[in-house]
Amino acid sequence: MARLSRNTVLLLSTAAVAAIALADWLIGDDITLGPVYVLPPMLSAAVLSRGWLAALSLLGAVLRSAQLPTSGPVDSLFRFLLGLVANLSAALFVYEVVRNRRRAQEQMEELERQRRLREEAEEQMRMLAESSPAAILTLDHSGAVLNSNRAAAEMFGYEDTSALLGERITNLLPILSEALRVEPKEGGFRAAVQAEGRRRDGDLFLAQIWFSTYYASGHRRLAAIAVDQSEEMREREEQNLRHLQDSNRIVAGAVSHEIRNICSAASVVFSNLRRRAPIPAGEDFEALGNLVGALERIAETGLQISQGRSPGLVDLGEALKHLRIVISPAWLEAGGRVVWRLAENLPLVTGESYGLMQAFLNLSQNSLRAVQSSSVKELVIEAKAEQGKATVSFLDSGPGVAEPASLFAPFQSKAESTGLGLYVARSILRSYGGDLRHDPGESGCRFVIELQARHETNPAFSR
Repeated sequence: MARLSRNTVLLLSTAAVAAIALADWLIGDDITLGPVYVLPPMLSAAVLSRGWLAALSLLGAVLRSAQLPTSGPVDSLFRFLLGLVANLSAALFVYEVVRNRRRAQEQMEELERQRRLREEAEEQMRMLAESSPAAILTLDHSGAVLNSNRAAAEMFGYEDTSALLGERITNLLPILSEALRVEPKEGGFRAAVQAEGRRRDGDLFLAQIWFSTYYASGHRRLAAIAVDQSEEMREREEQNLRHLQDSNRIVAGAVSHEIRNICSAASVVFSNLRRRAPIPAGEDFEALGNLVGALERIAETGLQISQGRSPGLVDLGEALKHLRIVISPAWLEAGGRVVWRLAENLPLVTGESYGLMQAFLNLSQNSLRAVQSSSVKELVIEAKAEQGKATVSFLDSGPGVAEPASLFAPFQSKAESTGLGLYVARSILRSYGGDLRHDPGESGCRFVIELQARHETNPAFSR
């Protein structure tokens, strides 16, 4: 019956009540069919609402009381009410039983659905933890490992995760054992640290750790994610060494160039003195000439060493994006802002990323120091490409340069550091075939970097 529509059930139930009344009339008083009037409302209770059940019960009570002999209106009313109550009570009882059964079934289905979702979520989390390249582990209040993934076992030198369970974290990552002893003000706490770790065989490594504490079963616990950064640290230090060597090579070349110029001038003066001045050609005079020549040869050697390897290609747009990430927080902290005016589709330029970043940072930091006393603290960085070259300009709102003629001279006496910043930056850019110049203006200070542009696609940056 539940599969039939409500209208069909209502029609069949009404017809059944009418059929029962007809049969009751035909049989007469020999056999009573009073209890049979209860069946249609009861059978349709699984589909019809309370209102329709009441209507069916009323119809059955009316038809039944109309066929019973009565001794008066009161007796007729009593028999009618008795039949109505009997029919309606039976129908509502079945209705509530069916409704409660449906609710129980729906609750069971919902519980089953939630159980499946929970199992799927647990399976996904388990697969995520097991497939993660980062070590994931949880600790109890005593510092013993409660659970871990395969990456954690491999990082600490264990054969499988089961061998790691129960091990004291003090022997592996002492910083986590210390974190468990810290009493937070409210609940747990979370932090990120870089600390020394120890493998099972005693080998040391550098770990980057993210951890948080929580409470379970009345005790404090700790969950941590750790990554072995030994290889990254090794590569970073080697890269820093290469960058330092390249920078030293460029600086050595620039200094050698200056020394060679001075030696060339000294050689000219020595030759003129030797030819014209009435100075006797003694040993000291000749030794002076030899010293100038030796110093010039040393400068030539420095220039040859500084030539080194040729620069590669750098995506200028990406380099400026990295610069934005580096310098924006410092300008915001100082109450200033950086305005970026970058042309679309900036080309590849000749150079090295670290060298360009060093030059960019030098100019931006100089500008940040220059605007400290200004009411408006602003730096405008503009980049564009035209006629086979790319230009990047830095314009700040500072007081400008008092002595522009000596800007690029080495060992500035009034500089806050060594006085080599602009000198080295220009030397680096010139080693890439570019240049750095100062453009005087009415206000502020403006430096322009020129770089050789390469519009052909570089395989290193192909998508």
